[in-house]
Amino acid sequence: MLSPSARFSALALLAIVAPAAIVAVLGYVSIRQWEASSELLYREQARDMAAMAAEKVEMTLRRTQDAFLDRVQAAVQAGPPSERAIDGLLADAPLIRRLYLVGPRGDLLYPRAWREGDQAIFGPYVSATALHKLVREGRRDVVAGNQVCLALLTARSGAPVVAAFLRDVETLRRDVFETTLGTFESPTIIAVLDHEGRTVYSRAPIGDAQRLSSVAFRDALPDWRLAIYQSPGASPRQAVRRQVMLFTGALGILVAVIVAGIVATWRLIRRETEMARLKSDFVANVSHDLRTPLSVIRMFGETLEMGRVTDEARRQEYYRVITREGERLSRLIDNVLDFSRIEGGRRTYDMAPTPVEPLVRSTLEAFAYPLAQQGFKVEVGVAADLPDVVMAADAVGQALANLVDNVIKYSAGDRAIAIDVRTADERLVIAVSDRGIGIAREEHARIFEKFYRVGRSDTQGRRGSGVGLALVRHVAESHGGDVTVESEPGQGSCFTLRLPLGGA
Repeated sequence: MLSPSARFSALALLAIVAPAAIVAVLGYVSIRQWEASSELLYREQARDMAAMAAEKVEMTLRRTQDAFLDRVQAAVQAGPPSERAIDGLLADAPLIRRLYLVGPRGDLLYPRAWREGDQAIFGPYVSATALHKLVREGRRDVVAGNQVCLALLTARSGAPVVAAFLRDVETLRRDVFETTLGTFESPTIIAVLDHEGRTVYSRAPIGDAQRLSSVAFRDALPDWRLAIYQSPGASPRQAVRRQVMLFTGALGILVAVIVAGIVATWRLIRRETEMARLKSDFVANVSHDLRTPLSVIRMFGETLEMGRVTDEARRQEYYRVITREGERLSRLIDNVLDFSRIEGGRRTYDMAPTPVEPLVRSTLEAFAYPLAQQGFKVEVGVAADLPDVVMAADAVGQALANLVDNVIKYSAGDRAIAIDVRTADERLVIAVSDRGIGIAREEHARIFEKFYRVGRSDTQGRRGSGVGLALVRHVAESHGGDVTVESEPGQGSCFTLRLPLGGA
């Protein structure tokens, strides 16, 4: 069953996950809709801009051509076209590259002869049939293909005269397109394409730019188009995609946070569940440990009280058992009380210079009877001339007692204990070794956690509260030191307690 804190964590996580998931889904749908509508809006704006630019070009071109044709009309009205006068008009009109004036029957009025190759270009448009149609409709016509321009003029006699001309593309680019389109303030690229799709003019290099829209010119430039391009990296789709990537990144971070929260909460719940189980085991183990020495003390005490033991040697034996079980009970109670103080942050240590060898031997002496009774081989090695070490003697003694008690608990057939005391690297080193059942490497770190006990069948039947090594670590760290273990299953263990010589 989950603890209240675990249930609260699960509900809090659910309260975060549900709204976050809804916001993420709605945000993703919205950004996709925004992407589609933004691209459509960009294209509509580009089409409007293209239509407006094309109209402006046509107006400029028509105005320039009309001004030239008005001057030619005036020259024709003055009498038969004078080559000198027409040549002067052409010199003042760089936009007009070729000009021919043709009578209603197809007779050439200006110049007197076709220039090389021009008859093939102009001939189809100034034939008698084509001129008759032009005169009948009474309009100016611009023919696609070679961009032959036709304009209907009137001679002095009232007879129709057709002006046929070609534009100079370079002048068209410089004086019309650049003047007209170069003033547009827009991050887009405006280009003019001829009837074959070739770029006649562009405000900037097109390169890999994306075409947004294009419109056709009308009578002034038939079959030519004005196109709007978006520079690479600045297209609306790419801009929206950057926003989508930004949102996706934020969504990814949100998902990562949610996943991390789920994992953390799951670990918390699992930890809480395990802790509840360990606490339950702790209570059961402590109850068993308390009951065992109390039962022994009571049984031996009642036996002595009833006078059933008449032999003095046996009575002394019973007294030693009662004393030993009383000491074991005291150690257990001290462990529980110290653990409670540590959990509540109330455990304090009185530091004072302490002789090390007497502390070690007195602690080991408290276990003399169970060690002898269970046939342990005991080896104690204390370096000579050890200095007094600043420590809390009772706490260090209790830590050492817990290590010795573990040796007694977890030794099997080969019963031996070795205590080695020395100094190294300005530290007091106390190593407690045995030849017991050993500990798997993957559990070395966990055995110092509170309530934790090695999960093996050969340890489950042995008494223990699961707080002894946690107390040892707390004592070591409170003194500014540490405790480590070296062990392999079936090879015994060596716990090493290291304390600074001068205290924490």
